[in-house]
Amino acid sequence: MSNPLSDRINKLSTSATLAMAAKARELRNEGKDIIGLSLGEPDFNIPDFIKDAAKKAIDENYSSYSPVDGYADLKKAISEKFKRDNALTYSPNQIVVSTGAKQSLANVAMVMLNKGDEVILPAPYWVSYSDIVQLAEGTPVEVPTSIETDFKMTPEQLEAAITPKTKMLWFSSPCNPSGSVYSEEELKGLAKVLKKHPGIFVVSDEIYEHINFRGKHSSIATIEGMYDRTITVNGVSKAFAMTGWRIGYIGAANWIAKACTKFQGQITSGANAIGQRATIAALEAPVSKIQFMIDKFRERRDLILGLLGTIDGFKLNVPEGAFYVFPNISSYFGKELKGVKINNASDFAMYLLEHANVATVTGEAFGNPDCIRISYAASEAEIREAVDRIKKVL
Repeated sequence: MSNPLSDRINKLSTSATLAMAAKARELRNEGKDIIGLSLGEPDFNIPDFIKDAAKKAIDENYSSYSPVDGYADLKKAISEKFKRDNALTYSPNQIVVSTGAKQSLANVAMVMLNKGDEVILPAPYWVSYSDIVQLAEGTPVEVPTSIETDFKMTPEQLEAAITPKTKMLWFSSPCNPSGSVYSEEELKGLAKVLKKHPGIFVVSDEIYEHINFRGKHSSIATIEGMYDRTITVNGVSKAFAMTGWRIGYIGAANWIAKACTKFQGQITSGANAIGQRATIAALEAPVSKIQFMIDKFRERRDLILGLLGTIDGFKLNVPEGAFYVFPNISSYFGKELKGVKINNASDFAMYLLEHANVATVTGEAFGNPDCIRISYAASEAEIREAVDRIKKVL
């Protein structure tokens, strides 16, 4: 019997980050002491004031279906957050709340892309961008960047990648997996190119905005001429340690927001009610309430860079945001370690899992075959032990 599954699902990749996490869990269940540095998940507990808001919502019986695009008072809080943190004016009817920023991205792809539309992805890019674009029948166009440019795309590279079929540009800043942060000047350089091509829309994924060691986050939608053609994506998973609460959102032109609401209404309807009520508390709080997490991530970044810098063959840059390092480990390609031939980053990541008991993620999943992603959303003790193990097996 031929495969009865759809071509759509057969062509879809499994998320490499989730696959590595599953493999690590499997090995732990076998009794192995695995240190997990593969998932993009803060290891902090949710701040108590957010938990209290969730408990209050349960007591107040927020148990019915929520509006498809989110509670009105949550959308008001998001609107005020955009003004306060990003100097962006999105009215509530330009905002759609979804089940995580991943759904926000999928909504945008499904309502904006037709078959064959090209989407420029500066590589490395977040692992799901390419597959979400392909699921919407778009064509991902990877623009390779390098560690020498801190994994940021230049205006010249953007110009060279644009064709008559280009419909969108998707990028994240701070970036997952590289931790790179585009400055306002760098965004202006990209915007200058885009202004020559008015039919191209931008997805600006800003979910790591607060985990930013530069001190200033810049949104491309604030640049003259970019507001109406930018979809700003955000959520509470990273800065507020609320990954399991699954609340993401967009700010966009009203016609895009309406289309996303229409699509979401047929797929999931409104996001979970308790999570939405808790998110109001998160977004209304001053950023100082979560500053302790940001400060700790900076300390861990400096720690892991110092430790990895003692390993021969790791080429490093200094990430300015998020909680990842993205070392180039291509010097190991073609070599044999403990009888294992290392042909690529996937081999290298698997070698570290099986011989050092440390879970990382291959850069191939992010569009860069020379690197691995290491998350430092872990305790100082785990980071020290993990790097020590890696050093020993290399």
